[in-house]
Amino acid sequence: MNRNLKTYLNLLGQSTFFWMAAYMLFITIRFYGIGEDKSLPIEDKTNIPFSKALQYAAFLGVFIGVFYSLIEFIFDKYVSKRTVLWVQILSKTFIYLIVLIVCVSLIRKSYQYEHNVELEVIEKGWWTKSKSFWVTVLFFLCSSLVFSIIKMATEKLGSGVFVKMLLGKYKKPQEEKRIFMFLDLKNSTSIAEKLGHFKYSQFIQDCFYDLNELVPKYEAEIYQYVGDEAVLNWEYKKGLANNNCVSLFFDFQQKLQSKRAYYNKKYNEVPEFKAGLHGGTLMVAEVGTIKKELAYHGDVINTSARIQAECNTYNVPVLISEDLVSDLSFKHKYLAKVLGGILLKGKKNKVNLYTISKA
Repeated sequence: MNRNLKTYLNLLGQSTFFWMAAYMLFITIRFYGIGEDKSLPIEDKTNIPFSKALQYAAFLGVFIGVFYSLIEFIFDKYVSKRTVLWVQILSKTFIYLIVLIVCVSLIRKSYQYEHNVELEVIEKGWWTKSKSFWVTVLFFLCSSLVFSIIKMATEKLGSGVFVKMLLGKYKKPQEEKRIFMFLDLKNSTSIAEKLGHFKYSQFIQDCFYDLNELVPKYEAEIYQYVGDEAVLNWEYKKGLANNNCVSLFFDFQQKLQSKRAYYNKKYNEVPEFKAGLHGGTLMVAEVGTIKKELAYHGDVINTSARIQAECNTYNVPVLISEDLVSDLSFKHKYLAKVLGGILLKGKKNKVNLYTISKA
């Protein structure tokens, strides 16, 4: 399935579920809080059964969910890189207001048709005088803020991690088996001197933007960015599945090469990255109080970083530990070439390293 379509469908599912639940909760609060149905923006004296009110709320949630996900996807994909945040917020707020007016008008007309009720306020501009409509708008804005916070937290911490932190899983250190990749820009010092700090920062931004487009496809999680280096990790089984941990690197290389014209035109430089991979058992813990984040502690991280540092020594784009190679199944897609035992900095015993290439 096309990656953009898969991303949108995922957002669509989350958005539709969230807005259905949100507006059904809204209806429940208004229905039992007021004692009669005034949950829809309809200023008439007709009582509506609670079950019917929930049905209208579910329809409204679906409509809002579909349009909301579409707008968010378009802005994330095509607008966010080109406009400042306040312009995005104002633009989306205006669009959401239009969508709300249209969706609520459709619900009202459906109600009018089904119950054969004449509504005075169905005329043009009815929403400007409707107190119930503006209550609906206020609820939408508050719910949208909650959805955005959850979305940002999920993006910041990674898929599934936010829920685990919310449930307090990492309040006490947990042992997990993971694969780590240290991904670093080659010749970064000379490129930075050539471009200057402002242009270089844009250069890194573009590189990591391209990387982020591939991360969901290979089920990776981004642990952190450190200057021109990105640290990615996988749950061990997810990293092994379909050789995700290796395929991401080669797909990233291919993506950068496919954009040679863009990078040459803008920076007169085409980025190349080197990577070091290693996997094993380590500890995961929630750290900090003022700024909380998930931290990984153990030899796996140190070894991964030092493996990546050896790429320059052997003039290869990617190095991987023997422990991880033995668990991967390359079949005919990749070739692994052994470089022998290497004594990494800070290690007492040699680590057997392999370099990977496409078959």
